[in-house]
Amino acid sequence: MARLELGMAAISGAEAFDARASLRTVPVPIPEGDEESKDHFITKNGVTYAGSHLIIDLWEAEGLNDRDRIEQALVDAVNAAGATLLHIHLHVFEPGGGISGVAVLAESHISVHTWPERGYAAFDIFMCGEAEPRKALSVLKRAFDPKRVVLGEHKRGVL
Repeated sequence: MARLELGMAAISGAEAFDARASLRTVPVPIPEGDEESKDHFITKNGVTYAGSHLIIDLWEAEGLNDRDRIEQALVDAVNAAGATLLHIHLHVFEPGGGISGVAVLAESHISVHTWPERGYAAFDIFMCGEAEPRKALSVLKRAFDPKRVVLGEHKRGVL
C-alpha cells in the first residue's frame, strides 16, 4: 500500500486521501481589513482558489529537441493565456537533446521537460489572476503537433 509522508508521521494512502480532502475544505479567512487585497485569487462558479494548474502530456510530438521552437512556443503560450512573461530558462541535455525549462510568469509558471527519443513532452502550466491557462494548450498543440494529448487540471489553493 502506498504511503505518504506528512511531517514526521507516515500514513496510509486511504488516510492520506482523507487528510488531503479535509485540508481542501478548511476555509482560510481573508485577514480583517484586507478584503480588497490584490492576492490574485480567482472566484468562479462560487469557488475561490489561487489558480489553475494544468498537467499536459504530449505524445508522438515533433520538434522536442529544438530549443528555439520550444522557446517560441512558451512565448506564444504565455501571450495566448494573457499572462506576463518575466524570464525563460531552458537547458538542453546532451547527448539526446532533451530539454527542460521554465517560463517564469508574474502569474506563476509554465515548465517543460522533453524526451525527443520517445516523442514525449511534459508541460505544467500554473496561472493565477486573470490569466487563462487553457488558452496555452492550443498553442502547444500547434507547435508540436502531438498525436495524443493527456490533460489534467487541478485548482490550487481552494478556500
